Amino acid sequence: MKVHREGTGILLTFFTILFVINISLYHWLGTTIAFYSVLTISTILFLLVLNFFRSPFRRFPYDSEGLVIAPSDGVIVAIEEVMEKEYFGDKRLQVSIFMSVFNVHANWFPVNGTVKHVSHQNGRFMAAYLPKSSTENERSTVVITTKKGVDVLARQIAGALARRIVTYAKVGEKCHVDDQFGFIKFGSRVDVFLPIGTEVLVEMDQKVTGNQTPIARL
Repeated sequence: MKVHREGTGILLTFFTILFVINISLYHWLGTTIAFYSVLTISTILFLLVLNFFRSPFRRFPYDSEGLVIAPSDGVIVAIEEVMEKEYFGDKRLQVSIFMSVFNVHANWFPVNGTVKHVSHQNGRFMAAYLPKSSTENERSTVVITTKKGVDVLARQIAGALARRIVTYAKVGEKCHVDDQFGFIKFGSRVDVFLPIGTEVLVEMDQKVTGNQTPIARL
């Protein structure tokens, strides 16, 4: 377990601010109840932010060929056939994972293949578990083509607390399920769009682990 690179600057800044506040209080108030109360709250807040930016080392333990692996930690909040209008322009099977602030927020490629498309759309910041968040919130879209020519779309969606989506994927690069394609800061969601008829291996409200839980079989 280590700190994700996306959190290094934030954690250093946050620690510095808290350190200055607590040193100032100690200088003016000394070892009073007020000082210890602020120190305790500061420690808890820092540990919560540190926990959010944790980055576990993970490798998918089995042969991933033909499988779609969960791109993030979280809970399955949607399994349905929908019209995917932004890229495919046709019906797709959507599997959505909601991430709370307590989940790891790194995002892994759901399949092996080649990155075909990457785009970013600005939008709102409504709660990520709402269905409309898929089309109205800020989001980034990554499309991967597998070795067998199947296109799989993974969409990072900002939530009510998220204000920055980071996407590492580049068009034309080879990708693997053990590689991270992005990171979403604070509560958010990842949608995966698959061909109609794809076998789903998860169910509603099931907890999944990024780069560990198979969610479908192509």
